[in-house]
Amino acid sequence: MRLNECGEVVQKCWREIPCHFPGAQLDEFVIMPNHIHGIVFIIDCSEPHPVGAIHELPVPNELRQPNQLPEWIQRRKMLLPKIVGRFKMNAAKQINQLHQTAGVPVWQRNYYEHIIRNDEDLNKIREYIINNPLNWELDENYV
Repeated sequence: MRLNECGEVVQKCWREIPCHFPGAQLDEFVIMPNHIHGIVFIIDCSEPHPVGAIHELPVPNELRQPNQLPEWIQRRKMLLPKIVGRFKMNAAKQINQLHQTAGVPVWQRNYYEHIIRNDEDLNKIREYIINNPLNWELDENYV
């Protein structure tokens, strides 16, 4: 993929993530014409923001009692959504400044996240990211 001006903005904002979140370490990343893929390692969870997404179903009433919350629910005070949110906000702001289109949406509202649990999973995801540009012609938005 050859990056246009918008792609260069996205790449710059991605590379700045560790500057704003020292507990984050970047791994494979690719910018596609209509989406991106990237791996973020959370290497320091000393902040009160564990890993995970906050865009999930509401907590059932029976699980809302203090000290009875499963680990997956406790992970709602999370670092990853803050990272993604800041990244998307800054990239959109800079792209809109570039095109003089203040406030025009650049990103979809949500994002897909997957917690990588082992080396096999990590290697499969890295390979998928690296090979994603080769599959662009198969994408429904390919023109």
